[in-house]
Amino acid sequence: MTTEPTPHPDAARFERSYDAPAELVWHLWTTAAGLDEWFAPAGFETRVGELDLRPGGGLRYTMTATAPAQVAFLRDAGMPLSSEVRKTFTEVVPGSRLAYLSLVDFVPGHEPYEHLTTVDIAPAGDRTRVVLTVDPLHDETWTRQHRAHRGDELDNLEAAIARRRVA
Repeated sequence: MTTEPTPHPDAARFERSYDAPAELVWHLWTTAAGLDEWFAPAGFETRVGELDLRPGGGLRYTMTATAPAQVAFLRDAGMPLSSEVRKTFTEVVPGSRLAYLSLVDFVPGHEPYEHLTTVDIAPAGDRTRVVLTVDPLHDETWTRQHRAHRGDELDNLEAAIARRRVA
């Protein structure tokens, strides 16, 4: 089911293939325990407070800077070290697709706005392919930084999968 926002023409597309079944990848994207394990850019951690996995439902988590470089950047920008992040699901196709709008309300001097991300998860032989499509932010500097963070998140997902293979 969907409320159907469409990606921006300048959306970035990230593709990764993971050595894991699609069910595990879906679990890591759609449970509080899974998201807490990996869903933060490098130098941050997340703690999920709400997860209502349906169109119109929400994801709310606290993201906190933990690494010195991120802490310094936020302090220099006059921003808090922790912030609550809110997303609203626009599409949920169990096992294969998520889309959500993120509220961007943390940019000093900029009006809040929503930003679309879509996640497609598909089996690819004995691996799983993930395609992440991310709309640009309000300017090129923030867009570049945000895209780098999303790439870091996908690296973190791979590390979470690898930890499960070892366990």
